[in-house]
Amino acid sequence: MKLKLLALAILAPAIASAQTPNFSLTGKIGTLNKPAKVYFDYMDNGVSHEDSAVVVNGTFKFSGTISGNVTTRIALDHTGEGKPHAIYAPNNDAIYIYFGKEKVQITSNDSLNNAKITGSKVYDEFQAYNKQIGGTIMDLTKAVNIDFAKGTPEQQKDTAYIKAVDTRYRKNIAARSEKQFLFAKNNPNSYFGLIALSEAAGTRVDAAKIEPVFNALNASLRNSDMGKELAERIASGSLTAIGTAAPAFTQNDVNGKPVSLADLKGKIVLVEFWASWCAPCRAGNPNLVKQYQLYKDKGFEILSVSLDNVKDKWVAAIEKDGLPWLHVSDLKGWNNAVGRLYGVRAVPQSFLVGRDGKIIGNTLRDETLNKKLEELMKN
Repeated sequence: MKLKLLALAILAPAIASAQTPNFSLTGKIGTLNKPAKVYFDYMDNGVSHEDSAVVVNGTFKFSGTISGNVTTRIALDHTGEGKPHAIYAPNNDAIYIYFGKEKVQITSNDSLNNAKITGSKVYDEFQAYNKQIGGTIMDLTKAVNIDFAKGTPEQQKDTAYIKAVDTRYRKNIAARSEKQFLFAKNNPNSYFGLIALSEAAGTRVDAAKIEPVFNALNASLRNSDMGKELAERIASGSLTAIGTAAPAFTQNDVNGKPVSLADLKGKIVLVEFWASWCAPCRAGNPNLVKQYQLYKDKGFEILSVSLDNVKDKWVAAIEKDGLPWLHVSDLKGWNNAVGRLYGVRAVPQSFLVGRDGKIIGNTLRDETLNKKLEELMKN
């Protein structure tokens, strides 16, 4: 018994040490008080973590243990309307940053959007990288949301207007992607070189272009969790190529009932990746509704996979947009298992599956989708 107690005593310091926080994030935003609340979400080795804190005299603090550098979203709810409002409202106050095992300070007189961030070498490197590539994906998403919102209610229902907004958005994404590729090529020892290459690789990996740059990265970067994920994506780049069998999957619908792609064999199926927070996705929904009504009785089905992580937001979007087809999600956001299986790195994204279960189209939107469906339904 004494030996057992001694062993436990020896283990106790090790356990305590393993639980010691290795990062802290402290904020001071003016003199805000309750009901103001900060929501803190971060991704560490592909695993999502979330926390929140009430703001007291402008201050809040988070701390914890991370395995390495992490990406985080910090959202400030000024009026107590809840997390979804803090993140998704048009005038939201949210920032997206990287940090490491550091003591990070966030200071501002009024908001996170105007905050100064100090104490993080990783963040400083992130800012330098960000300037070179033209902004974060969230910056571009926020910009396209603002762009879309400038239209009148009538314009926002007009296909030509929607297409123009989407075209501008995709042009900006493409330009950013090329800058990321060049950054990765020129910075093989940088953590953000790996970040850049992972994002530039996109949904359909061009192995001939991406793999040589990946192989030139520092070994520690290639062997990291993110590096291994990118290596797998490069290796499976042909998994969703046109003519191949669509990867099988099963995921639960809004009621927790499993839905399988295999069960839809014999139909033409549009596997549509989207999210409630994605303005281009929502803008394209009226056209999807029209196409579904046109062809559902001729063997056409839509299976939407949501990259949401808030069920209420997901369900509300389905109801508001009037989407009568099949919907699934594991509510893991960008870590959605089906999204990872299909290599989805941006939404909207889609794969059109033929009656034989093979992929016959991808990234079909609006008129390109409409023409493809019209052609298929003539046969």
